[in-house]
Amino acid sequence: MAIEKAVIDSNVLLALIDKKDKWHSAASALAKALMEAGWDVIYLDCVLNEVISVLGRRLEERGELRSFVSLLDKLQKIVPEKTIEWLYPYVPEHYSKILHLIKENEGKLSFHDALIYFFMQEQRVDIIASFDGDFDELTGIRRISSKNEVD
Repeated sequence: MAIEKAVIDSNVLLALIDKKDKWHSAASALAKALMEAGWDVIYLDCVLNEVISVLGRRLEERGELRSFVSLLDKLQKIVPEKTIEWLYPYVPEHYSKILHLIKENEGKLSFHDALIYFFMQEQRVDIIASFDGDFDELTGIRRISSKNEVD
C-alpha cells in the first residue's frame, strides 16, 4: 500500500504554531491524525513565506512581537529546513499558467495557491490539508480540513 501524501497549506501550519488562531484545535487534531496514520506531509517554501509574514503581522497587531522569535523556533522544529520543497525556482517555468489559473478563478486564488496547485499536479499529490475552500474549485486535488478525513 502506498503512503499517502498531503501538502500542508499556510492556514494549517499557522494555526499549529499560533495557539490563539481560531483553527488551532482543528489544525492540531489534523496534524496528529496525519502523523498517526503515517502520511508524508509536504512543506513548501511559499507556504513558509506566508506563515512567517502573517505571523509577524499578527503578533505586531496583538502587541506580542516579543514572542515572534519563540514562535519561529517552534516553526523550525515543526518544519526543519531539510524537509522544505523549494518551489520558487520553478516560478518562471509556470508563471503564465499561474496567472491564467488566477484569471480563470477570477482572483479567488492567490499566486501561492496557484503555484501549489501546479506543484501538486506535477508531483501527483492530490491532497492538501487546508481550511481554504478555494481549493475545492480545482480539479484533480482534494482538500482535507479535519482529522476525520484522514484515511
